[in-house]
Amino acid sequence: MKRFMGRKAELLMMLVLSVFMCSLPAFAGSHDDSDDNDRNPATAATAAGPKAVNLGTAGDFVILTKTGITTTGTTAIVGSIGVSPIVATSMTGFGLIADSTNTFSTSSLVTGKIYAADYAPPTPTKMTTAISDMETAYTDAAGRISPDFTELGGGDISGKTLLPGLYKWGTGVSITNGVTLAGGPNDVWIFQMAGDFTVNNGAIITLLGGAQAKNIFWQVSGQAVFGTTADVKGIILSQTLVSMNTGATLSGRALAQTAVTLIANTITAP
Repeated sequence: MKRFMGRKAELLMMLVLSVFMCSLPAFAGSHDDSDDNDRNPATAATAAGPKAVNLGTAGDFVILTKTGITTTGTTAIVGSIGVSPIVATSMTGFGLIADSTNTFSTSSLVTGKIYAADYAPPTPTKMTTAISDMETAYTDAAGRISPDFTELGGGDISGKTLLPGLYKWGTGVSITNGVTLAGGPNDVWIFQMAGDFTVNNGAIITLLGGAQAKNIFWQVSGQAVFGTTADVKGIILSQTLVSMNTGATLSGRALAQTAVTLIANTITAP
């Protein structure tokens, strides 16, 4: 009888401990005591990597620039494009067709609306806000601290498989023959570079594991230049030019503080 009572008490204690343990919060990954608040909170269903960059209303555009957009050849753009404070004449090669409201225009090359600072209200205000949001997003991405990886590959990340995280270079970054980004659908990558971002002819950025272009941010202090038939994924936040050579494709957004130049390219919102 005593043996039975002892066993009963033991089982009761195990049950109490089990309930207590289940009531504790669950954490994925290691605890970080730093004051860097740019990280995603670690919970069972959250993303790996830093907190995504908030694009604000700049996220309404697949191409957004301050000094113009030019295209030659058969370009195909899915999403809206716009310029400010420059005017509509800075968008060349599109054959712009003004809407009857004069608040936007259209083009056979663009599946979406086209906006410029000199269109009828409320478009000027819309564009001023979008440009401001673009600049804020750039500053946010450039200002993230405590990188997970620094000077990886000396700036050449070709052939590498990159996990979610914050990457930083004091130089430019090049991809000569492709790179792979492996992670889940909510994971985030931010790439900070002090120079140019160069993707060579035919190079491909491959996404694995459900990784999405909308969660990839390339913060480029110099120019972003994509070679012939290069296949690029992610949000390009460039302080200067985004230049796409013949047949290059972008699944993402080209948000440039100067211009975007295109030659028979395909650009699709992520």
